Amino acid sequence: MQFGIFSVGDVTTDPTTGVTPTEHERIRSMVTIAKHAEDVGLDVFATGEHHNPPFVPSSPTTMLGYIAAQTEKLILSTSTTLITINDPVKIAEDYAMLQHLAEGRVDLIMGRGNTGPVYPWFGQDIRQGIPLALENYQLLRRLWTEENVSWQGNFRTPLDGFTSTPRPLDDIPPFVWHGSIRSPEIAEIAAYHGDGFFANNIFWPKEHYIQLIDLYRQRYEHYGHGRADQAIVGLGGQVFMRKNSQDAVNEFRPYFDNAPVYGHGPTMEEFTEQTPLTVGSPQQVIEKTLAFADFFGDYQRQLFLMDHAGLPLKTVLEQLDILGEDVVPVLRKEFAARRPEGVPENPPTHASALAEKHSRVAV
Repeated sequence: MQFGIFSVGDVTTDPTTGVTPTEHERIRSMVTIAKHAEDVGLDVFATGEHHNPPFVPSSPTTMLGYIAAQTEKLILSTSTTLITINDPVKIAEDYAMLQHLAEGRVDLIMGRGNTGPVYPWFGQDIRQGIPLALENYQLLRRLWTEENVSWQGNFRTPLDGFTSTPRPLDDIPPFVWHGSIRSPEIAEIAAYHGDGFFANNIFWPKEHYIQLIDLYRQRYEHYGHGRADQAIVGLGGQVFMRKNSQDAVNEFRPYFDNAPVYGHGPTMEEFTEQTPLTVGSPQQVIEKTLAFADFFGDYQRQLFLMDHAGLPLKTVLEQLDILGEDVVPVLRKEFAARRPEGVPENPPTHASALAEKHSRVAV
C-alpha cells in the first residue's frame, strides 16, 4: 500500500508567532518536505494546483520536476491537476516531459478544483465544469495513446493530425486518478476507463464519501475491469500528532482555528468527530486510519495533509518523522494482513505497467 502526503501550498500566518512566510520560503519548504518524506520512507508526495492567494503551487510540473532531480524513489503526484481550465494538449506534454525527467515516477489526480473564480481567469465557465472535465479528459487520453490525432469538441479549437511531444515514457501514460468530493459523474468516468478514484475525504462525514466510492466500485465492475473490491481507491486525511495526545490537541488548536481550509467554523472536536481529522497520539492515528477500510473497503493509497495552517517547517518535519517511524510501518503491516486475496496492494505504477508490457511481449 502506498502512503504519502499532499500539500495545498497555503501561505498562512503562524497564529502563535504572527510570522507569515514569504512565497519563496513556502515554495522552498514544500521542496524540503517532499525530500524528507522520502527520507522517512513514505511513497508519495503530491502537490495541489492553485492560481489564487494564499496558495503558491501554480505550476505543479515545475515543482515536481525540481523534486524529481533530488529524490530517487518518491512517486511524484498532484492532489489536483485542473482538468477544466488547463488545455489537454499542455497537460499531455507537460506530464509526459515530467515522466521522462522522473524516470516514470509520476501519476496525477484530475480534478475540477474548489475555487469558482478560477474558471473565468482561464476563459472558462464554471457552469460547464462537468462537461469540460469529461471532454478534456477524453482528449487527453487520446493524445497520450495515439499519434496524428484529429479531434473536434465544444471547448477548444479542433486538432488535425496532431501528435503531442514528447510521447509518454515507454509509451506508457502516467496513471490517472480522478478526484472528487461531490460529483458522481467523476466517479463514473474513473470507473469507465479503469482509472483510480481518489476521495479526498477531509471535509465531510464518511457517509458522503461511502456513496461515491461504492458507486465507483460498482461501475468499475460493470465495465469489466475486475471485481468491485479490486477497484483502485485512494483517500486523503489530516493528522497532527504528539506522543501525548493532549499535547497534540493543545499545540494544534490555534492552527486549526485559523486554518484557511476549515478555520472559523466547527470546533476542532466537532471536526475530529465528523471527519478523518485526527489530532492526538500515533496510536489514535493508526486506529482511525485502519477504520477507513471498514467504511470504504480495502484501498491502495493513503495521503495525509500535514503542512498547512501556518505550521512551521520544523514542526512539519517532526510530524513526518512520527508518521514514518511510528505510524506507517504499523499501517503497512495491518492493512496487508487484512487485505483479501486478489485485491491489489498498490495502484499501477510506471514500473508495474512496464513489467506487464514486457510479459505480454514475451508471451
